[in-house]
Amino acid sequence: MARSQSPTSVITIERFIMEQERLHPEATGELSNLLYDLCLAAKIISRQVRRAGLTDILGEVGAINVQGEVQQKLDVFANETVRHAVEHTGRVCVVASEEDEHPIPVQVREDRRGGKYVLMYDPLDGSTNIGVNVSIGTIFSIHRRSATKKGPGTLADCLQKGRAQVAAGYILYGSSTMLVYTTGQGVHGFTLDPTIGEFLLSHPDIRSPDVGQYY
Repeated sequence: MARSQSPTSVITIERFIMEQERLHPEATGELSNLLYDLCLAAKIISRQVRRAGLTDILGEVGAINVQGEVQQKLDVFANETVRHAVEHTGRVCVVASEEDEHPIPVQVREDRRGGKYVLMYDPLDGSTNIGVNVSIGTIFSIHRRSATKKGPGTLADCLQKGRAQVAAGYILYGSSTMLVYTTGQGVHGFTLDPTIGEFLLSHPDIRSPDVGQYY
């Protein structure tokens, strides 16, 4: 019988992100809050994926995305969920999705400066697996805006080198829902506990083995 975690040993993703933020005195909290926004989107998508056989969310919508792929209903749902989770917060200036032909500038905040981050994502990678119950996932990358200083972001803000990322990760929807991310301070995995609706630290400091059978 599996041993349950002691309440004192449970580390939520919110607590973990806050502890990481304290390591950077110059932090404004905006990146932390953007990560929380993605956590919310992950929970909403996870709920819909788990109900896929019970609701009208399986199948195609009849449209072709920019990659030349037939869009699935869950593709569209996941894409809109991620975008809606971040576009009204004032934390991002532009979002770019694998499902959209062009980056979508985000409306500026009241101070007219616009968000300081750029979010690029694939809302539901492996969506052809949806109908056969194989794992699917969301992939995301976060950069600081670079080409523009204020107002909505542009394509130029999205076209940055990989090493300029400030955070990156993925969310896996399978037998459990797992969020894995890094901000350059190690790679850490969090599993969604559906009984409390919270991501809990389950795989701290993930590393690839020096020698392994599969890579």
